[in-house]
Amino acid sequence: MFRFASPWFLLLLVLPWAWLGFKVLFTDGVRGIRVSSLDGMGVQPAAWGLRAARSLPLFKVIAISLMILALARPQAGDRKVKIMTEGVNIILALDLSESMRALDFKLDDKIVTRLEAVKGVVGEFIMKREGDRMGMVVFGSNAFTQLPLTRDYNTIAFMLEHLEIGAAGPRTAIGDAIGISLKRLADVKAKSNIIILLTDGKSNAGELAWEDGIKIAAQRGVKIYTIGVGSKGQAPFLVDGFFGKKYVYQRVDVDWDALNTIAKTTGGQFFKAKDTKTLEEIYKMIDAMEKTQVAVDKWVEYKELFPRFLVPGLVLSLACLILANTRFLRIP
Repeated sequence: MFRFASPWFLLLLVLPWAWLGFKVLFTDGVRGIRVSSLDGMGVQPAAWGLRAARSLPLFKVIAISLMILALARPQAGDRKVKIMTEGVNIILALDLSESMRALDFKLDDKIVTRLEAVKGVVGEFIMKREGDRMGMVVFGSNAFTQLPLTRDYNTIAFMLEHLEIGAAGPRTAIGDAIGISLKRLADVKAKSNIIILLTDGKSNAGELAWEDGIKIAAQRGVKIYTIGVGSKGQAPFLVDGFFGKKYVYQRVDVDWDALNTIAKTTGGQFFKAKDTKTLEEIYKMIDAMEKTQVAVDKWVEYKELFPRFLVPGLVLSLACLILANTRFLRIP
């Protein structure tokens, strides 16, 4: 598909062509050389250079026209089409509480925090989806929207990569996370809405009780998939000591019963993720289960074509300028 991004500039094309028409109609061309004192010679035919000089105004107009076309920004690309694609509204609700610093996961044979493991797996999940609107809610002692629903997966992945533990406080407000996620899903209507809630603790902060949150979700038909990260008991943490960094074991608790109740009440599923491999399998299962057909407007990015008009226009204009002052110089 071809188009002009700034078509109003095309109106300027009238000016050079109107000037050329006026010149042709009302200005006498060079037809020969009158010799004053030679009676028998009359009017001699013009040399080829003089005849060629008559075409310079046309080339000037063509050069100006090409530059005007460049100003109008010609572009080439595919047209907008409606396609049917699989898609749902998904809110990723991620726990950023201090317990996510536990070093009991491996990523590429390297011991990492729970959050780093989650980033790697969730990032792959995001980039595999097509047609979905996805948003992100993060929570700790408080819950807030990190990103509203969007189909810009690169931005979602970028925001995910820059999440930091403790950014929302040290505790765990699961109820508030559900409440904020429901608000974001209400922004855009869809046939299917889900929340993927990932946490490694139990609700001990926030204003909305998770029991009240799931009642609202069930009424609205929003499914909540819950993922409990890690396991109960002792987990290693890297902390600052008197002689530098050291590992200490601290107790962490995941409320399996609450997460199971949240999932069952809303029609979702509950998963336990004790290692990276299990976490990957969980997101693959959710990816396979949550599919629906939606119509999406798809665009192909337009390619700018103005250099193809601007460069020849400038070259032709420069050539006319040089020729008009050398071989085809006209003396009044």
